Amino acid sequence: MHAPARTRPCGFTLIEVLVTITILAVLAGMAWQGIDGIVRTKAISEQRLDTMLRLNTVLAQWDADLSTLHDTAVVPPLQFDGASLRLTRRTDLGVQMVVWTLRDGIWHRWTAPPVTRSSELQDVWLRSQQLLGNETGTVRALPGLAQWQVYFWRNNAWTNPQSTGDVEPPPPAEGGGAAAGSKQQLPQGVRLVLSMAAGSGLNGAYTRDLVLRTRSE
Repeated sequence: MHAPARTRPCGFTLIEVLVTITILAVLAGMAWQGIDGIVRTKAISEQRLDTMLRLNTVLAQWDADLSTLHDTAVVPPLQFDGASLRLTRRTDLGVQMVVWTLRDGIWHRWTAPPVTRSSELQDVWLRSQQLLGNETGTVRALPGLAQWQVYFWRNNAWTNPQSTGDVEPPPPAEGGGAAAGSKQQLPQGVRLVLSMAAGSGLNGAYTRDLVLRTRSE
């Protein structure tokens, strides 16, 4: 009689199991890093896209404000003092005062209710010079803005809006008498330069040029 053949035990040894677990752990770590990188890249891309969409929307509103510029001869139709830009625009309900200003790294847009009387427009103009940023009609248009600058196009050159050359001499009075008051000379175009702050999701500066077509009463 022959002795029964000795069979080899089935399964893996402890060393083989530990090696396999180690390899799987390394592969899982590499896969997780890849997935995490993809997720982070997607989140950054979506944030940048949202920021670009918001920037384009705000610039479209800027263009719309300047495209409906209206000269009432009661208050300056367009004025930039280095901190705020004030303008008057025509709406279906009357003349509306709009102010763009930078406050605490956020570009704000304030709009007053439309008015139809000169005295009301003058009151709104005075009130627009004392805004605190929490008034009704104020919108936090664009955060992450470091600084902004506006230039006016006149005489084939971009000039400082605060230049004394912005005031045009009044026409001579009838009979050769003295002129009666001066009037602000409106530019042919407006250039907007926005410098984005670090961490805003956008880099560098953005320039927007617009040709003005002003209407007057």
